Amino acid sequence: MITQKGQSIEDKSMEIIDSEIGPHPYSSDEWIIVKRMIHSTADFDFARENRVIFHKDAIKSAIEALQKGCNIIVDVNAVTGGFNKDNLKRFGNQVICNISDPLVVEEAKRLDKTRAQTSMRLAAKQMNQGIVAIGNAPTALLEVIQMIKEGVTSPALVIGIPVGFVCAVESKDDLRTTDVPYITNIGRKGGSPCASAIVNALFKILISKSA
Repeated sequence: MITQKGQSIEDKSMEIIDSEIGPHPYSSDEWIIVKRMIHSTADFDFARENRVIFHKDAIKSAIEALQKGCNIIVDVNAVTGGFNKDNLKRFGNQVICNISDPLVVEEAKRLDKTRAQTSMRLAAKQMNQGIVAIGNAPTALLEVIQMIKEGVTSPALVIGIPVGFVCAVESKDDLRTTDVPYITNIGRKGGSPCASAIVNALFKILISKSA
């Protein structure tokens, strides 16, 4: 649980973000998400050049899934580390990260694929009606997109916000061509803190609507 002093600092940070950004094109729920991404990175580009893109059903689909205790599949452990554990416990959501699973390591070598790709394929059934949060590996996002096109899995939401120079932009562009609910951004920026921030913000929206 956040302390009173910690909450005061967070509230002040959010006020600063609001004042520096000013008018923006996001809905109230979308802004909760974008603002938390900025808060976690101190990068205002997420509201500007690297703006965040929301599928029309993204937030609705996500909060319904979270409320039902859906699985949350992540590409790297760093995403998990940023989650609010109280929220996970409250709604009974299981976080799945297979990146270090010996089976994944072995299978990735056999297939000459990245561990990130292989870990997503291994979690295909678990991500059905769940949330996929990818902040690090573009290959993981591309694999999820391929699995969706194959009809292998059907997530409630794909958070595709990998950071990097190789395939990061392309994977996000591909995600926006799918019919699955998604949250992504334009450009190379992203990262595990952003993926965690999006999930935490979705929980915040869910809790506010449940009150």
